[in-house]
Amino acid sequence: MMPTEQQPQPQPLNQLMAQNSGNLSFSSHLSKEDEEISRSALSTFKAKEEEIEKKKLEVRDKVQLQLGRFEEETKRLAMIREELEGLSDPLRKEVSLVRKKIDAINKELKPLGHTCQKKEREYKEALDAFNEKNKEKVQLITKLMELVGESEKLRMKKLEELSKCVDSVQ
Repeated sequence: MMPTEQQPQPQPLNQLMAQNSGNLSFSSHLSKEDEEISRSALSTFKAKEEEIEKKKLEVRDKVQLQLGRFEEETKRLAMIREELEGLSDPLRKEVSLVRKKIDAINKELKPLGHTCQKKEREYKEALDAFNEKNKEKVQLITKLMELVGESEKLRMKKLEELSKCVDSVQ
């Protein structure tokens, strides 16, 4: 397999061969012009490869830079999440303690509330009884005053009658 016959040749080499096809005879050795064209094509190919490799390295560097930034951001976000979790824990504990205290006080308040209501009922009953007895007393005092007043009138009347009788006996 000869490289000049089987492999595709660069465009300048094909053009040159087409122009000189009548003048050149194919042999296993390349002419100086062909060698220069091959070298030129090879150097062009190497330059393109180097350019591609350079671009590849640039892209790899950019990717590495982005990955570094992503890692930094991931660490920063992890720290922020830890801080948030740290903030919520003390609050949750305090809230839980306050709720437990409220529940305990509610348990204490319930019987106290019943006792209060019972005592309030007793107080109202006692106050009503007191007011009723006081009203009864006022009525009795009023009746007593009337009776005393009537008794005095009757005694005065009796005394006047007796006095008239005594005066008439004289």
